[in-house]
Amino acid sequence: MQTSEMELRLKEAFPDAEIDIVDMTGAGSNMAVRISTSAFQGLNRVKQHQAVMAVFQEELKSGELHALTIQSSVKE
Repeated sequence: MQTSEMELRLKEAFPDAEIDIVDMTGAGSNMAVRISTSAFQGLNRVKQHQAVMAVFQEELKSGELHALTIQSSVKE
């Protein structure tokens, strides 16, 4: 999966998000995402991560995306 595709999909799900994505291996299967959005207001860290993972549910399920490291925060 390309970082540009991931960013586009995250922007669709969280329009006000500030997003940083790093391909950890260069193969597109081990990604690190840093995301800050007001949509996380009132959600604990687990719920924030679940919301991000839901965007890539199919890729995670199929193995196309093997690992997804998430750092999330509420955008003030």
